[in-house]
Amino acid sequence: MQEYLERFLRYIAMRNTASAHTQDAYRRDIEGFLAFLRQEGIDSLEDVDRIVMMNYIASLSTDAKGHPCANATIARHISSVRSFYHYLNEYMGIQATPLQEVRGPRIGRKIPEFLFVSEIKTFLESIDVQTPQGQRDRALFELMYACGLRVSEAVSLTLERFDDEQRVLRVLGKGDKERIVPFYAAIGKRVRAYIREVRVQWVKEEHDVLFVNQRGRPLTSRGVQYLMQKQCERCELSIRVHPHMFRHSFATHLLDNGADIRVVQELLGHASLSTTQIYMHVSRERLRQAYESAHPLAGKRSCG
Repeated sequence: MQEYLERFLRYIAMRNTASAHTQDAYRRDIEGFLAFLRQEGIDSLEDVDRIVMMNYIASLSTDAKGHPCANATIARHISSVRSFYHYLNEYMGIQATPLQEVRGPRIGRKIPEFLFVSEIKTFLESIDVQTPQGQRDRALFELMYACGLRVSEAVSLTLERFDDEQRVLRVLGKGDKERIVPFYAAIGKRVRAYIREVRVQWVKEEHDVLFVNQRGRPLTSRGVQYLMQKQCERCELSIRVHPHMFRHSFATHLLDNGADIRVVQELLGHASLSTTQIYMHVSRERLRQAYESAHPLAGKRSCG
């Protein structure tokens, strides 16, 4: 069964329609599915039927530590296995279609979490830029906000994709699709200073990745998340910050200040306008939540 997975992953890589992150997710999800089959004593993908699939989906309801799994996570696992079986049907001659009548859980559209401008400023200005690490962190986090970057896009930036002369980033997004995102002069200056004063000191073995750790190696998505959490603790924000919030904040603040939604769509690299439209409502929604949690009479039944 493992050989089929390796062939599927080579097929996905050859088609070049999925990012490295998506390919990793396929591998993890399908390896988990194959482990479940082995645990159930099933050693052939032909022997998987609807009942087996229903038991597999039930097993996804909690993670390895017994914590409940989100519907979106379960749906992603099912989608990965569905793609795997589509490949097996099309190219490997396997006739089993165990997911034909199986539906994943409903996924409600979640309002994106974002930071108000004052919170972004508090977070960024609390970074100690007198240290090399602080200089890097300020350049990294502010660039993520300035350009609406996914964390995977930020860590994969190279020196040549930072065009300081034209003041644009050439961002490699999902599906390896490139988009051009402008940046303002001040962040360009910060990134230049980081490259000139910090990166040059840390990188011993030459490579072109823009953001690196103190050993000169490229930062990882997990590493960025860790740095962000630590900085959040230092500046004592009341909201828990994660990397994607900077991208959400970028979109929300542009729309709040009158940017055309189709321009924002292009800057974010969204294929569908409907994906961008959800940001039209997030400021009002968070303001309403803040009001209802703070006002002494909000949410209480009035006497008539």
